[in-house]
Parts: sequence; structure tokens; C-alpha cells
Amino acid sequence: MPDQRRTAREVLALVTDGGTFAELPSPARESGTDGPLAWQGYDASRARAAERTGEAESVVCGTATVGGTRAVLIAFEFGFLGGSLGERTGDRLEAAYAHAREHRLPVVPLIATGGSRMQEGMVALTQLQRVARQSALTRAAGLPQIAVLRDPTTGGGWATLGAGADIVLALPGAQVGFAGSRVRPSDADPAAYTAEAQVAAGAADAVVRPQDVREVLGVWLRLLSGTDGQAPAPTPTATGPAGRPPSVPASTPADRPPPVPAPVPAALAPTGLPDTGWSAVQRARSPERPRAHAYLDAYFTTRVPLSGDRCGGTDPDGILCGFGEHQGRTVAFAAQTGAGTRPAGYRTAARLIRLADRFGVPVLTLVDTPGAANDAEAERQGAGAAIAEVFGAVAGARVPVTTLVIGEGGSGGALALAAPGNTWATPDSYFSVIAPELAAAILKRPREEIESTADQLRIRPQDLLELGIIRGIVRNSVQDSAP
Repeated sequence: MPDQRRTAREVLALVTDGGTFAELPSPARESGTDGPLAWQGYDASRARAAERTGEAESVVCGTATVGGTRAVLIAFEFGFLGGSLGERTGDRLEAAYAHAREHRLPVVPLIATGGSRMQEGMVALTQLQRVARQSALTRAAGLPQIAVLRDPTTGGGWATLGAGADIVLALPGAQVGFAGSRVRPSDADPAAYTAEAQVAAGAADAVVRPQDVREVLGVWLRLLSGTDGQAPAPTPTATGPAGRPPSVPASTPADRPPPVPAPVPAALAPTGLPDTGWSAVQRARSPERPRAHAYLDAYFTTRVPLSGDRCGGTDPDGILCGFGEHQGRTVAFAAQTGAGTRPAGYRTAARLIRLADRFGVPVLTLVDTPGAANDAEAERQGAGAAIAEVFGAVAGARVPVTTLVIGEGGSGGALALAAPGNTWATPDSYFSVIAPELAAAILKRPREEIESTADQLRIRPQDLLELGIIRGIVRNSVQDSAP
């Protein structure tokens, strides 16, 4: 049997730990002959679907553990009238979400649906409003929702349970899109309606092979619902004013105590401080300097990527976002890669910070960009608004944000990700209001004055520390921490 055509029970067996699934009781509902519209033959269609699948409705709801984390699972049975949503489906979904909130459990929809049930007309369509309400209540309760998209995931099921989830995983080749195959324009490109296309467009986070779903889903569930954030933060190997703790918010979501800030990573390059502003720039721009991937590898024992701005874009070359495990705690990360960050990258970072804030997870940001992408396409994609979104997400976060400048700190495109009062820098980094070359050009200085302009800007780590811009200079763990 093809992976995408597994029954609801088979997909539950695929993703849950053996013997842990317990089905939730189904709400009873009295209905007239042939449903709310008295659609002739509807009862007979339901009876045939039940006989063929062994299910009484198009969803099977229950609790189970996935990779050791308990969750509420909602598995669609596509063989039951195309996995369509009707009034009784809505009853089951509402009960499942209510159970999740009552028992503080994450929700995992395993979706395979063609949309709303035509035999129930607008009554079926309004079930989407019920689902959206339950999702909103669950979101407000600070509980994760992680969707797995099977084949097909179309119509209202995609637009609520799927696209409305916090994290969206998809099976390879699954048909995913608001428009089903029978209602699209005849000349529509079928490749646009696939799991892979949705990931490329920033609407889903990852394509996961069926044999890997349990492991990947288990990691996500553990990271988003299995942390209390209260482990003590080790003191970083750094120079800076002593006894000045990072700011800790007064409150965090879901009445949780405020989490301890993410520890500052150690610098990876054993280097002293730069003598001049221009040497600071040259070090930060060196191709041999450690970049975001190296820092993330050293910091996290496990991490999973969060991809896409949910507005049609991704920026994998400009920023890396996700959640990881550091010293047994969950930490969210947004790490610039040394390239100009594009609007989709900033929006993805803002999405990450908002999720972390909702789940009570501390955030680590790594600053490394010559500046925000400033080409015409970036402007058309809303560069200013996207950067503003990150500034707002950092400023409004109730969880602590820790920032390390690991390379170039280029103007507002870098500052947007920097935590006020809890930003640190490595010796091979700089932070500047503008690149020295551009500053010289604006001031109408000759090229031979670029280096002196860099000195005047005071962009070296030790300058930033003296100015109070950063809390300290983080050294390599094998180095003496003295300045």
C-alpha cells in the first residue's frame, strides 16, 4: 500500500509508540434522515463508508505517546467519504481539542482530507469555524499544534488544521493545497500543489519520509512541550561588567515561571582583540571565520529547523531558525549566516520568536550579516515591514532573548535580532551603524580614508563594550577569560 494511502489506524501505528494509543469517546449526535440537508442517499453512503473502512466517521481521535511524549492525535480516514469534514467530524475534533487543553497535551493532526462534506452543505463548511476556534483556544493555552500532511491535504482541512498549526510537516509527494485536483484551473501546474512546493513557498516546515515521522515528530513534541526552562544558566567565558544579569521578563505564557535565559555560546575562534576598526572588519569578513552552522553544531545536541514565513517565502541562505536542546533544555534559535538577510528571513525569525514566547522557551540569536538585503526585489517583498516585525517580536518577547554577534553586525538589519541589554560579541566581530565603505562614501571621503573612518565609528568589540552596546566579549573556551 502506498505510504500516502495508509488508513487512519495504520498511520497511527506508524507515528505512535507501540501499544500507547487510546481512542477518545466519540460525542453522540442525533440527526435526521440523510443528514441536515436530507440529501437523498447520504445515510447509505455513510453506511458503505463505515463498512469499507471500519470507522464511524472520517477522523479517529485519541491519546498516545510519540517518542515518549504524550499527545492528542487526530488521524483522518480518507477512505471515509474522502476524509471530508461534516458535523459529526466537527464534534470529534472539538472534543479532542478540549481534551488536550484539559490535560495540557499537544495536538497532532494527521491530515488526509478532500475538504468539507457536500452532502451537509454550509453546515459542513461552518465546521471550519469550530476547528479554527478550538485551534485558537489551544494556541492561547500555550500548547503546541504540529500537523502532519498526508495525501491529499486540501480545502478547509489544509486551511485550518494544517496551515494553522505551529509546525507543519509533510510526507513526500503529498498533494497539498487549498484547491483540490478537481476544482483547479485546467492549466494549473500540478507541481505547485505538492508538499515540496509548500515547503519551498514557506507554508510548511519540512518534508519527512514516512519511516522518519515518528522520530522527527517525537523530537518536536519533546522540544516544544517537554521543557520547563528552569535549569541554571552557566556563566559564559566572557569579559564585561560583573554582576549585571540579563533582563528576565515579569511574566511568560500559560502562567509559567519565566525561563532562565539561554547561555551565551563560547567563541569558536581563538583570537585576540583587533587593534583597529578596519582589522575588526577584515576579521569578521574572513572566509575562515566560524559561521552560524559551526556555532549551532557546537551549542546544540539536537535541533530541528523551522522554515518559512507563512507568507510565501523562505531565506535558507540568510538565516537559520529552529528549536534545539542545549544542556537538557529547549532553546529557540535564529542565526544569521553572513549573507544579507531577506524579508522572508526576518519574517521567519519573527515567527520563531513568537512561538518561543508562547511556549515559554528562551531564545538565542546569532548576529552575522553585512546588512539587510537591499535590492529592488527585497523592497517589493516588504523589507522595512519585515525588519520592523523582528524589532517588535524581540521588544515584545516575554521570554528572555540572548544575542551573540559572531561576525558582521551591519546596521539595522543586524540590530533587529539583537537583545537590548543581553547582547555579547566574539573577538572576530564588529557592529556598526553602517559599513565603513558606505560611511566614507556618504561623507564624500576618498577611499584611502575608509580605514580611518572605521576607527572613528568605534566598531571593535572593545569599543562596543566601552560604549555599553554589548554586555561582554565572549572568548574561546580554551582561552583565558581575562581581557
